[in-house]
Amino acid sequence: APEGPKAHAIRRSFEQLQRALPDEVSAELRVVSAGTVAETLHGRIVVAHESLADLPEGARLFVLAHELGHVASHHWQQMGAVYRHWIPGEVKPETTDPVAGALGREASATSHRQEYEADAYALQVLRRLGRSPQDAFTAFMQQGMLQDTATHPGTRKRVASLRAAMAGAGASGHDAE
Repeated sequence: APEGPKAHAIRRSFEQLQRALPDEVSAELRVVSAGTVAETLHGRIVVAHESLADLPEGARLFVLAHELGHVASHHWQQMGAVYRHWIPGEVKPETTDPVAGALGREASATSHRQEYEADAYALQVLRRLGRSPQDAFTAFMQQGMLQDTATHPGTRKRVASLRAAMAGAGASGHDAE
């Protein structure tokens, strides 16, 4: 695991977030130097690429808070339930092939919903820390405009969802452009 200044900056941001969250949101951070930008594994391990340290502090906090949103919302367990619903027994071609299309559609829809939920959670955490909602938009703009994938809605949809969450929470007075 990387141990340089970048890893230290990410750990510092992660610890700041953990202090602001309820105790039941228990997660472990692993900083990596290859692979993903950030993801949550096994419902409690947040994996963050050391390049997150290059983001402005608020954007880095948003990305990490988003991953902690997956932990707090039990998204890993929810996705497991989707898979168990469609494949209740042994995983083998005879049981998976007939349900692959339906399972894929439900898993993708669930994943997209979870991404919106984790974004809204991260926005709430930023607010709790006294940060501007602009930090969320900065995080998205740093990544560039991404299209929909099976697991993530595209950038435009996620930004629109965040704007709606902000308006619903009475935060629409902040300029998000």
